[in-house]
Amino acid sequence: MSTAANTAANTAPPSAAGGSITPVVVRLKLSLLRGGLRRSGGRRAAYIASAVVALLFAVSQLLGMILLRGHAHIASVAVLGTAVLALGWAVMPLFFPSGDETLDPTRLVMLPLRPQPLVRALLAASLVGIGPLFTVLLLAGCVVSVAHGAAAYAVAVVALLLALLVCVALARAVAAANTRLLTSRKGRDLAVLSGLVIAIGAQLVNFGMQRLGSSGLGRLDPVADVVRWVPPASAVGAVDSVSDGSYGVAVAQLALTAAALAALLTVWARTLTRLMTSPDASTLQPADTAARDRSRTGGPTRLLPSGRTGTVMERSLRYVWRDPKTKAAWVTSLAIGLIVPVFNALQGTGSLYFACFAAGMLGIQMYNQFGQDTSAFWMVALTISTPRDAYLELRGRALALLVVTLPYATLVTVVTTALLGDWPRLPEVLGLSFSLLGAMLATGAWTSARFPYSIPQEGHKNVVPGQAGLAGIAIAGGMVAAALLSAPVIALAVWANVSSAGDTWGWLLLPAGAAYGAAITCTGLRLAAPRTAARLPEILTSVSKG
Repeated sequence: MSTAANTAANTAPPSAAGGSITPVVVRLKLSLLRGGLRRSGGRRAAYIASAVVALLFAVSQLLGMILLRGHAHIASVAVLGTAVLALGWAVMPLFFPSGDETLDPTRLVMLPLRPQPLVRALLAASLVGIGPLFTVLLLAGCVVSVAHGAAAYAVAVVALLLALLVCVALARAVAAANTRLLTSRKGRDLAVLSGLVIAIGAQLVNFGMQRLGSSGLGRLDPVADVVRWVPPASAVGAVDSVSDGSYGVAVAQLALTAAALAALLTVWARTLTRLMTSPDASTLQPADTAARDRSRTGGPTRLLPSGRTGTVMERSLRYVWRDPKTKAAWVTSLAIGLIVPVFNALQGTGSLYFACFAAGMLGIQMYNQFGQDTSAFWMVALTISTPRDAYLELRGRALALLVVTLPYATLVTVVTTALLGDWPRLPEVLGLSFSLLGAMLATGAWTSARFPYSIPQEGHKNVVPGQAGLAGIAIAGGMVAAALLSAPVIALAVWANVSSAGDTWGWLLLPAGAAYGAAITCTGLRLAAPRTAARLPEILTSVSKG
């Protein structure tokens, strides 16, 4: 980007080069946008398609807000909608730092630029793109829906501009404050976890919409009364206040929004000064590296078994903690496995059997065990020469998964039971969860050897191109096989529910499910070990394609 910036500066007219740098930075943003679209037709088509979808959604929201003018609670919807929009601007740079190359001001550090002119230039450049246009349409719908009268419409224009600038300045301030993080490995981890945030957010929005659908929009009024004094929602609140004739309140709300904008610009400028004049701490060697490395040899790792099993368990758990893709898969499974049963229980429509979803989500992590290692699997392959070696490798990976899954599945089941108050069925559901987990460990070990596929390290894709069908067969087929293997315990649970003696003997499902899950896991690992040892070259080829 520094080369592009120099080129843009050299080609700038004298007025821009000797005076304001804003036109230069805006042209730089446009050049980056055009250059990105010229890379490939696929990228250009994806950008156009996403832009069309975003603008259609924004226009539909604008029309919807206009049609709702006069609704008793439209002011609460407009105020809260503006607050949610600002929250989106604040968090998106953290999860998608590569979406705008000008978000990284360190690329301009070699240029003779002062913070205040740079802030103005980057603020103007931030107004170029689909995101700002999308925001303008949504904010227009919010202010128009609460504006009544000429004075309110005049204030609406000022409020829209202030709210837009606050959103953009908030995003820039957050991005500048976290630039070191976003360009580090932890930042890439955070970007990978964006899918988790979206998934959880979708569940929360769905839960909130269901609650509003049953109780009405009136429940938003108490929250909106507070949020209307929080910038930039206070700008929309000012339009509503003018419509009600409260001009003094409107002036205070507009002043609060303007003060927030000034504060954000000041913080942004100070952050840029510190960022472009201080060294990057990530490039400095810590003084006590050796002492810290020695301290890591103890701790929980001492509790792991000795030999190859403990070594494999430690390696697998370190992957979960350090590898971005593995961490994202685990955290997503943990979150969704808790959200589905708990949210359904809170809505009063859930069943205790939904708690088995937790064991199922984590059981999926056993599938494609070798693909998670990617090209590093060749180091593991060098240590496997016999079916016994393969069995110890698979057993260590399964035990590492059980270290987390067993207490987690138990916790989710207990929490769901407490919410539903169905304590007599707790042993039954725990037994089902343990048997399902054992079946998924068994089938996961077999499919890891039979249908391995590569996981790309960059981007948000979980399968490299050309292996999507293989991944679908491995996961879908393995889950169907796991359900069939769990049939005996499921049949026992059905008998416990329909039989007159079910309440008396239903508690036997807990030890029966645990014993069956352990037995089927051991059987699956022993059957998968010879195939793993025999197919090492094919496995290595498949998992190294990413």
